[in-house]
Amino acid sequence: MDLSIVIPLYNEEESINELYAWIQRVIDPLNWSYEVIFVDDGSNDASWEKIHTLRKESQHVRGIRFRRNYGKSAGLFCGFDAAQGDVVITMDADLQDSPEELPELVRMVKEDGFDIVSGWKRKRYDPLGKTLPSKLFNRTVRMVSGIKLHDFNCGLKAYRKEVVKNIEVYGEMHRYIPLIAKQAGFNRIGEKVVQHQERKYGVSKFGIERTIKGFLDLLSVTFISKFGKRPMHLFGAFGTLMFIVGFLSALWLGISKLWYVYHNIPARLVTDSPYFYIALASMVIGTQLFLAGFLGELVSRNGSERNQYHIEETIN
Repeated sequence: MDLSIVIPLYNEEESINELYAWIQRVIDPLNWSYEVIFVDDGSNDASWEKIHTLRKESQHVRGIRFRRNYGKSAGLFCGFDAAQGDVVITMDADLQDSPEELPELVRMVKEDGFDIVSGWKRKRYDPLGKTLPSKLFNRTVRMVSGIKLHDFNCGLKAYRKEVVKNIEVYGEMHRYIPLIAKQAGFNRIGEKVVQHQERKYGVSKFGIERTIKGFLDLLSVTFISKFGKRPMHLFGAFGTLMFIVGFLSALWLGISKLWYVYHNIPARLVTDSPYFYIALASMVIGTQLFLAGFLGELVSRNGSERNQYHIEETIN
């Protein structure tokens, strides 16, 4: 199969038929074999009934329905698992992503050799309450990840099939799929300026909390990617450093006290100094961090995925 289009949605009954008709107008003249996978994320409107009707009318339509709302990452994960196309494209169901972009996205993956092509909504039709936090978020992710994309949140992306079959999207990590893919060894990441349409139906399902969650998720994915299989390298290093600093500080206080006593110089008790308690706390915290790293290492080494690696090709 040439193309799979994965569309996660939540309460988008007004736009489903119009979106699919638009996709058909773009794709059918190209004579591609394709499928459109609608993933209903627990909608409480008539979205699923609309998908059912489309399935009866077209062999290209497939549907997945969740019992409750799990979030966009869950929808993408199940859509990726079901996708059969050589190229997999994700897009939102609210008509703000234009299907006119699909042929060029597919070309960039197939002919230009990109593993991922991410859309960039250079001109957006969103309020400042969404655009300004988005710019700050994207700038931060670029700095942390080293991936030079302008719009990590853009739902319109194209993937080589091997990418979606070798990554795991969970929680709220859909924003960081390029980063997750890069960590899995897919480094050919491109970008394309895409059209952004004004919202035609309904309201946005995301609020300001998305920005807050986005930064927390960035910390999570960065930590897991670097230290998920070697927690001792982080906790052990910090723990050892804190313990050494605390121990040397306490040792200095003890030596100073002995020096004063040896020279018959009046000196207050070591326990009267606030630095003693700072040093003691530093040694205790350092020990706890070291033990946390040690326990994390035990869990990691006994995990079922400890030796799962992404192998691109073998020669026998």
